[in-house]
Amino acid sequence: MKREDVITIAANGTTVTTAAASAAVPVPVNSAGTKPLYVRIAATTESYVQMGSASVAATANSLLVQPADSVILAVGGHTHIAHIQGTAVGKVNIMPLEDF
Repeated sequence: MKREDVITIAANGTTVTTAAASAAVPVPVNSAGTKPLYVRIAATTESYVQMGSASVAATANSLLVQPADSVILAVGGHTHIAHIQGTAVGKVNIMPLEDF
């Protein structure tokens, strides 16, 4: 029986430190070396993320990722993920999910 509520991670992702200014990183590749269909994003402090091209910027109006929470986003045609801190510096972890 296939479970729809589980994810598979077989490649290292990216962990970045947030700052008061937005910064963008490339979407990490999966174990096949290709852009994944989905990524899981978690944060250690209030952080905001935005998907887009290399010039994407996150703002306080972007997707909020709370501490001890995570989001799974469809990558689609996006190549980069921007991040910015909320009230304090923290870390954002971006993990590529395997395409099964």
